[in-house]
Amino acid sequence: MKKFLIINAKIVNQGEIFESDVLIAGEFISKIEKNIFKDPNYIIIDAKGSFLIPGAIDDQVHFREPGLTHKANIASESRAAVAGGITSFIEQPNTVPNAVTQELLEQKYQIAAKTSYANYSFMMGGTNDNLEEILKTNPKNVAGIKLFLGSSTGNMLVDNQEALEKIFSSTKMLIAVHCEDETTIKNNLEIYKAKFGEDIPVTEHHKIRSEEACYISSSKAIELAKKTGARLHVFHLTTAKEMELFTNEIPLEEKQITAEVCVHHLWFTNQDYKTKGNFIKWNPAVKTQKDKDALWEALLNDKIDVIATDHAPHTLEEKNNKYLEAPSGGPLVQHALVALFECYLNNKISVEKIVEKFCHNPAKIFKIDKRGFIKEGFYADLVLVDTNASWTVNKQNILYKCGWSPFEGEIFRSSVTHTFVNGELIYSDLKVKEGKVGKRLLFNR
Repeated sequence: MKKFLIINAKIVNQGEIFESDVLIAGEFISKIEKNIFKDPNYIIIDAKGSFLIPGAIDDQVHFREPGLTHKANIASESRAAVAGGITSFIEQPNTVPNAVTQELLEQKYQIAAKTSYANYSFMMGGTNDNLEEILKTNPKNVAGIKLFLGSSTGNMLVDNQEALEKIFSSTKMLIAVHCEDETTIKNNLEIYKAKFGEDIPVTEHHKIRSEEACYISSSKAIELAKKTGARLHVFHLTTAKEMELFTNEIPLEEKQITAEVCVHHLWFTNQDYKTKGNFIKWNPAVKTQKDKDALWEALLNDKIDVIATDHAPHTLEEKNNKYLEAPSGGPLVQHALVALFECYLNNKISVEKIVEKFCHNPAKIFKIDKRGFIKEGFYADLVLVDTNASWTVNKQNILYKCGWSPFEGEIFRSSVTHTFVNGELIYSDLKVKEGKVGKRLLFNR
C-alpha cells in the first residue's frame, strides 16, 4: 500500500487553521498529528507552509457527455477539475439525450467509471412527464433531482405547474432548480428585438434575463417547497432581491431550502460585458455591482450556503457568434479555486470560509459519504494551495477541451500544487497523472 506523508502544511478544516502532519494510507487519511514518524517507505511531501484543504466539491457542472462532446467530455473536464483542486463533481442532466430515465442516467455513470479523474455523481433530470422515472432514483448513489424552471442549454424546461407539484410532493430527494421565469424572459427579449433587431448587444443580456425573471421563479420554487415540504436547493443565484428569500437564522443541517452562488457571479459584473462579451454570457446572467455586492454579503453571512462553478463549456466558434446565436455558459473548474484564493488575498473572504462553502457544505447538503473534510478515516481527497506562486492564465496552460477561459490574461497569485483523489497523487508539478482514479460518490441517506 502506497503511503504519503504531508508535512509543514497549514491545515484548513472546520473553521480552524493549524499545523500538523497528515498520513495517507491507500485511499484514506490514516493519521493527523504533529511529528508523525517518517518511515523510509513513506513518500514525503513538504508543503512548506502551503494551505492543505479538503478537495473542493463542485455541486454543479456540465461536462457535455454524451452528445455534446465537441465542447467537452468527462475525461477532459475532470482532468481540468483536479488541476484546479476540485476532486468531486455533480454533473447535470441536460446532455444529449437528456438524462431523464434511469437507463440514460446509468449510461453516464458507466462513462465516468471508465474515464473520470475526479469523483463523480450525476443528477437525474426532471421533465413535465417523467415522475415515474424520477421516483426510481436511488438516494444512496444519485446526488439529486434537477429541474430547469427556466430554459437553458438542452431544452429541459419544466413549466407544467401540476407536474412540478407532483415532483415536489412525491420525492424526499434533494431537488436542485435553475430559476428563471420563461414568460418574463420572452417578453423582455421581444422588447430588445424591437429596439435592436437581430443585433442585440450582449450588454443587454442581464436586462433580458432580468432580476424580475430570477425573483419570480425562485420565489415560486421556494413557496412550492414550503407548501410540499420538499428539500430544495436553489442553484446559481444572481440578484440582491433574491437574498430576502433565504435565511441564516438556522443551522445548515436544519435548512430545508439551501442556496448556491457561482464564482463568475462573485467575480464579474455587467460592466465586464464590454470587454468579455459572450465569454461571460451565462444563464442566469451576470448582473450589476449592487447584485454582486449582495451576493458576497449573503455568502459571508451564511444566507448562501455553497459556492460552485456551473462549468458549462462551448467552443470558441460558438461563442464568437452574435449575441442571439451564442450559447450561454463558460468553463471554470480549473480556475474557480484560485479565483477564490485571489479574493482571499484581496481580503474579501477567509480561507476558512472558502473551505466551508466549497468543501464542507456541499458534503453536508448532499450528505456525501466520507468526503469534504480532513478527518481520519475519510477519503484522502486533498489539495495543497501555495499563495506565493503567481501565474497567468493563457492558452498554453488551459486544460479545458474548448481551449479558452473567461479568465484569460488574469494573473492569479495562488497555485494548486498538489491534488490527491482517493489517496492518489493525481496532480503535481503542473501535470495531471494519466489514468482514471475517480469513484462514484455515495450518499448517507
